[in-house]
Amino acid sequence: MDAREVEGPLKGYHHEAYAFPLPPENPLSARWARGKLRAPRPGVLWFDRRCFDSEDRLLIALQGRIARIPETVEVVPDVFLQGFVEGRSLGAGPLSGRTLSSRHESQLAQLFQEVVAIKTDELDRLVRTCAPGGHPAADGDSAAFLNRLIDFTAEDVHDRHARRYGALFKALGVRRSALDALRVPAGRLTCRPFTLVHGDLHRSNFIAAEDGDLWTIDWELAMIGDPLYELATHLHLMRYTQRDADRIGELWAQAVEAARPGAARAWRQDLPHLLAYKRTQSVFTDVIRAAEALGPRDGPNWRLLPRAAWRVRRALAAAAGPLKPESVPTLAQVVSAYTNWLRAPAP
Repeated sequence: MDAREVEGPLKGYHHEAYAFPLPPENPLSARWARGKLRAPRPGVLWFDRRCFDSEDRLLIALQGRIARIPETVEVVPDVFLQGFVEGRSLGAGPLSGRTLSSRHESQLAQLFQEVVAIKTDELDRLVRTCAPGGHPAADGDSAAFLNRLIDFTAEDVHDRHARRYGALFKALGVRRSALDALRVPAGRLTCRPFTLVHGDLHRSNFIAAEDGDLWTIDWELAMIGDPLYELATHLHLMRYTQRDADRIGELWAQAVEAARPGAARAWRQDLPHLLAYKRTQSVFTDVIRAAEALGPRDGPNWRLLPRAAWRVRRALAAAAGPLKPESVPTLAQVVSAYTNWLRAPAP
């Protein structure tokens, strides 16, 4: 193969991916012009709980059950090849909050419905999952599910990185107690039957294929849990207008209730609690990611600082309710916080 035919590394946080033409003898070549190989990026930080050990094995288990997901084959033991979806991600372009087309909204509703219809006990037989701590205590215990998400963010995100980023958290008014405060409403969440959850339905994980169909990629954060978490994550990441968010909420509720009665139970009442968690989680995540993106403290890329600070400031503003700061830092104050942190001696 000519190296010039290989495209990559493709944009992604957890993995590096490369696309290349498929030879005629490859089993995917009859349906895909190109394949995609992915490899974990070394040293990358994980900010979300994971439930499945292998995204590729999950995709194989979901073939024929969920439409428009990458077809995957195991070419040699533990090496997988995905069909490459030719098209354009919905995250391409400057209009991050734009409305979905009616065709894409309909296919999004189909995705919501197909995901919750998956029998989770069947997945347990088909896909090797992580340690028991990765699963909620009991099926349908939505409060326990949210509490475990809070535990993960508090312990595996904040506490694990507090020594390195503690001064930055403090300068930005990001306190661990904001996570603990989310546990009060969590105890009043309504029980819903647990389902498969993609967990990362943002615009860059939707590909508008050349024929106009909407494909869903990157299932590495999939889990078993409260189906309402899917809606909360989707609304948080998509940055819809309020009008569009209301319509998508209704679309989700109708779709999942038809496939799994009870999956949308009390969704309007409980959605604000899950959204508060997502907005708070994003602050902890974005503060660290922004610092990592700037490079080493003894030689940061200062040109990246304005854009990184803007993203952090946006996350702080979105989470102002659950974080309860005295005031949301201005963009200049965020830039100053990172500048001081970069110039201070490393702990």
